[in-house]
Amino acid sequence: MPDKKAPPKVPVMEHLNIAEFNRGQSSRLIRGLVAADKTAYIMKNGKPIAVVMSNDRYERLCAGGVNINEY
Repeated sequence: MPDKKAPPKVPVMEHLNIAEFNRGQSSRLIRGLVAADKTAYIMKNGKPIAVVMSNDRYERLCAGGVNINEY
């Protein structure tokens, strides 16, 4: 019997609902992420549709050799 691949590990991140962005809360939510230097999923109907992170975190990833555009 062939081995089944384990599902990819999903990092534990904050989950933000797209409805909060649609209600004009995007500025507050993004400022909070930047201040805490966190990354968060943007969720729609219970499924992640996007990831938001601070520019500092993004620059650290790039400096570490990660090119997120390759994935």
